[in-house]
Amino acid sequence: MGRAVLLVMDSFGIGGAEDAAAYGDAGADTLGHIAAARPLRIPELERLGLGAAAAASTGRWPAGLDRRSDFAGAWGYAVETSRGKDTPSGHWEMAGLPVEFDWTYFPATAPSFPLEITEALIRRGGLPGLLGNRHASGTQIIEELGEEHLRTGKPILYTSADSVLQIAAHEEGFGLERLYQLCRLAREIVDPWRVGRVIARPFVGEPGHFRRTANRHDYAVPPHAPTLLDRLAEAGRQVIGIGKISDIFAGRGVTESVAAGDNLAAARATLDALRRAADGALVFANFNDFDTLHGHRRDVAGYAASLEAFDASLAAIGASLRPGDLAIVTADHGCDPTYRGTDHTREHVPVLAFGPGVAARPLGRRDTFADIGQTLAGRLGIAPLDHGRAFC
Repeated sequence: MGRAVLLVMDSFGIGGAEDAAAYGDAGADTLGHIAAARPLRIPELERLGLGAAAAASTGRWPAGLDRRSDFAGAWGYAVETSRGKDTPSGHWEMAGLPVEFDWTYFPATAPSFPLEITEALIRRGGLPGLLGNRHASGTQIIEELGEEHLRTGKPILYTSADSVLQIAAHEEGFGLERLYQLCRLAREIVDPWRVGRVIARPFVGEPGHFRRTANRHDYAVPPHAPTLLDRLAEAGRQVIGIGKISDIFAGRGVTESVAAGDNLAAARATLDALRRAADGALVFANFNDFDTLHGHRRDVAGYAASLEAFDASLAAIGASLRPGDLAIVTADHGCDPTYRGTDHTREHVPVLAFGPGVAARPLGRRDTFADIGQTLAGRLGIAPLDHGRAFC
């Protein structure tokens, strides 16, 4: 029995989903618009079939990508069935658990959060008050309110189009552990509201020079039913979560969690995990820079550079695979850096499967991300999951 490696390019959509307009995302295409804006040097992703997958998704070959037919793996695209375009929904669905209910989303008004939540947070957290309380870009609201936060001791509260409550505070002026404690309290407060995540957003620096740190921590609601990770852990298998994987699944089913401050660290951690992962193990890595540093900030050049850096890491990962191993490159949603606003975009995602013995062939359209989890369950020799159809 081999091992499985699931590499999530967080926010790397390859063309708007059929229901994109219902999410306000008509015309979004993360890969297509980046490729049109700047030449991309991504030979490994092209070799794995990214261009063909994008063409199958949109009907158009991305600008600058070779129209080749000699691929080194199986390629296709997947359609999200979960009712959202957020990180937990995408990850849970690819692990075999679509989100078939509606999360709570907070309105794009000021204030965004109801008094029931903010008053409880102030009272139970012993706070002098809260700043923000609206939809915002994290970097922008920190720049705007960071100085007042330091002067008053009031943390910065904000949200987005996702089901999320985010709290930003200065690591030194407010305290990192105090921020974590406040977010754990906020998680308790919003649990009855079916809010997907509470996120601690620490930052450092002085007014005019604030910067967020790698000490972000997500407090997600646990999955509502068993996922691929749970099934593997119950079978005594290694499930090595890299980056924010453990946070996304609220620790469920992850037997070892490895922190990764950026994409380079995630790639290094993936290689290290492959050196020690036993047969039957799952190495599940999230590459978050695409989303946090570039997609949300609408940084096309930065996104392109991160794609090229990720591509450079793929050859080493592929060389670390043993006979019987299966690796899949995919994504959890889109975040088109050319699109209006700063939120995720509802898109198809790539499904690029490779490894020793994986035949080069088209996978076509996968009607749910859960096809990924079902495929991995079969390859790792555990019972079929409740959702999805295997492709390898």
